[in-house]
Amino acid sequence: MKLYGDFTKQDWVQMFGVAENQIPLSFVIHGEWNHDDNLKIWKQILKEEVWVPKWNTVIGKYSCTNIGFANVFGGPMATTIVHQFGSAGTELFIQTGYFGGLSHEIKYGDILIVNQAEMQDGVSHWYLPNQTIVKADENLVNAAIDYCEKKGYSYSTGSVLSTSAMLLETIEMINHWASKGHVGVDMETATTLAIAKRFNKKAIGLLNLSDHLIQGDTLYSYTKEREKIEAETDEKIRDLALYLATNSEKFI
Repeated sequence: MKLYGDFTKQDWVQMFGVAENQIPLSFVIHGEWNHDDNLKIWKQILKEEVWVPKWNTVIGKYSCTNIGFANVFGGPMATTIVHQFGSAGTELFIQTGYFGGLSHEIKYGDILIVNQAEMQDGVSHWYLPNQTIVKADENLVNAAIDYCEKKGYSYSTGSVLSTSAMLLETIEMINHWASKGHVGVDMETATTLAIAKRFNKKAIGLLNLSDHLIQGDTLYSYTKEREKIEAETDEKIRDLALYLATNSEKFI
């Protein structure tokens, strides 16, 4: 008898009921609660559909490359995708989504290229029990920076803290996290980086500033201008993610 932690690559491929060459080489994991709109966008991007394994996931071709997209919310949901597909043969994971700003240097419209994450998400420590910090793949970070420079995209680099309790955040907590050198806080990046590291895969986080916490902004003080900038930055992040995904063989 086997349980999930005992499954081999062949077990996961068999469980999916597909051929091994249908497992995407790269996977975009997007952290947001509004999954419907994101799935519509990515079904248009991955128009040559390969298969749809889960309600929140689509796998299709882009530039002749098998790419997966999944909309998740929080570490446990990210786990169900990264663990299964990392085990089945996906080599590169790109975490996208949103973060709360912890640095006055960060501004709306920046793509945050995450170079490391503190593991306070409640999931990642199960995969890397002797660590508190997990790093993104250095080659991916450098490639993302080079692409942003080439395209003229505004970007920042730095570390985030990943938490599973967004609504418990206080001014004291925000100031403490900022004092530790973090430039942002999110819910999924540490999870994705840690599971990728456990299975010897490559991963990076590319995040969009949704609420500038250090300046007192919240998700409930949205403005039309912030909404416009966020949508434009989402498009740039998708472009960057697709660049990394379609060039994944350079990084693995």
